[in-house]
Amino acid sequence: MDIREEMELLAKGVEEIIDEGELLRKLERSRRDGKPLVIKAGFDPTAPDLHLGHTVLIQKLKQFQDIGHKVVFLIGDFTGMIGDPTGQSETRKALTPQEVQENAQTYKEQVFKILDPEKTVVSFNSQWLSPLGAEGMIKLAAKYTVARMLERDDFKGRYREGVPVYIHEFLYPLLQGYDSVALKADVEVGGTDQRFNLLVARDIQREYGQEPEVVMMLPILEGLDGVHKMSKSLGNYVGITEPPQEMFGKLMSISDELMWKYYELLSSLPPVETQALKERVMEGGLHPKRAKMDLAKEIVACFYSQEAAQKAEEEFERVFKERKLPTEMPEFTVISQGGKIWLARILTAIRFARSTSEAIRAIQQGGVRWDGKRITDRDAEIPCDDKEHVLKYGKKRFAQVRFDVRRGG
Repeated sequence: MDIREEMELLAKGVEEIIDEGELLRKLERSRRDGKPLVIKAGFDPTAPDLHLGHTVLIQKLKQFQDIGHKVVFLIGDFTGMIGDPTGQSETRKALTPQEVQENAQTYKEQVFKILDPEKTVVSFNSQWLSPLGAEGMIKLAAKYTVARMLERDDFKGRYREGVPVYIHEFLYPLLQGYDSVALKADVEVGGTDQRFNLLVARDIQREYGQEPEVVMMLPILEGLDGVHKMSKSLGNYVGITEPPQEMFGKLMSISDELMWKYYELLSSLPPVETQALKERVMEGGLHPKRAKMDLAKEIVACFYSQEAAQKAEEEFERVFKERKLPTEMPEFTVISQGGKIWLARILTAIRFARSTSEAIRAIQQGGVRWDGKRITDRDAEIPCDDKEHVLKYGKKRFAQVRFDVRRGG
């Protein structure tokens, strides 16, 4: 590819580049000098698994990697203990060092489902932030003003409403900026919600005598609900380590409208081909379900294989079109004391529902079937026998449930 083609590829799905002229100059200089650019994206290990929302950034790193640049997958094990205040209406609960380390390890393992392990540098920002010490922190804090910090919407809103803003929260964008200094980053990739932090990084690099990085901001991927940012805590996510059939089924549940954003941000299809596909659907030449299935197959194949994606499609058709049970279902054993057990308790025991209130809500809304029978009574109890039962939760989750009866005495 020539430089212009590289620019077109790298700009795909990007909301804003600050700025394109700088990126073009950096790419030209890299090609002229034979020196790869340093491309950085940071991820605080706030949850134990990566989901498709994370992969929007990771796929962009892969594009840079494929054209020969140095990619740094940065795990914020130090900043994760502070907690990113972005979008927070109150102070974020900090993670313990143990939680950070456990989550960071899973990130390190999962990222290579997309990136080439031979061409990827995995870094932890504790490597340079821990040695800063008190003196280094003071010097870093001296490079930014409180007035500039209070320009940030979340800080400004909380301050105006009398909600506490703690000093350590001001440190977060400064430390993220120092990451770019330590890595001598040429480009940083982040979400549009990270705009303030990313611009601070450019300022901090200037303060340390470095050429400021180019900032590439990508749209936030809405979750399965089509409303909120994809998040494990909201339950609207698709995890990249989920079984192929579950991943496929979840993707088929998104709306036809949201499907096009998923195509834009998660598919390898060029923008012109995505637009042509969209026009075919709008004109009636292609059913939206077929377009959605092709998208789901591509995404599943990215994390597993073409064979696994094909099998997931066939399983989806079998279960949802032919109204048959899945050929494979997770198996659970629920310990009981005999007699009967509350259905809501079964749902939480096998972790289909995150709480009793969520389980009750699902039951009352008609989203739970036991051996094919829909149950809507919130107080429903299930006899604890020695048979194997089929539980259906929502539209796409199935399980085989048996009881381990342990009578007292």
